[in-house]
Amino acid sequence: MRFVSTTLQETYLLHFVLTLVALWISFATALFFAERSAEQPVISTFGGALYWGIAAFSTAGIADMPTEPLSQLIGGLWIVIGSVIFFGIIVASVTGYFMRPIRHPLRRLINLIEYNLEHIQDLTIEELDLLKETTDALIQHVEKTKEEHAGRSDAAKKA
Repeated sequence: MRFVSTTLQETYLLHFVLTLVALWISFATALFFAERSAEQPVISTFGGALYWGIAAFSTAGIADMPTEPLSQLIGGLWIVIGSVIFFGIIVASVTGYFMRPIRHPLRRLINLIEYNLEHIQDLTIEELDLLKETTDALIQHVEKTKEEHAGRSDAAKKA
């Protein structure tokens, strides 16, 4: 569940899925209306057009070929666009998940500190001393940064 939660929060997976669904419905609707003018339409219901949309972009090879030239153009565009987005979702989400530590090194540091605090009873005396030194240095850095920021704010107010 943590993987899913983190992936949804820190990648564009949800945006990609929503875009894919919107495009799927749009292309299925266009295909359905384009096929309605055929004498013997292969896709005669909206549900059939939705099914065709999934079968076509998933490269399953089980989608019927539309009969009208406009339908074939719409279908061809959907196959290319849908496939690129679908497989792009997978690659981008996995890549985004594993790139998180690089994009958020400070968050990684905070997670490490939180982890150590949760497992503080398992740390040795040497590890506790190192954690204390690191925490003290972090607190000093935060205080110095706050003082510098306050000094710049005061100087800006006077100007």
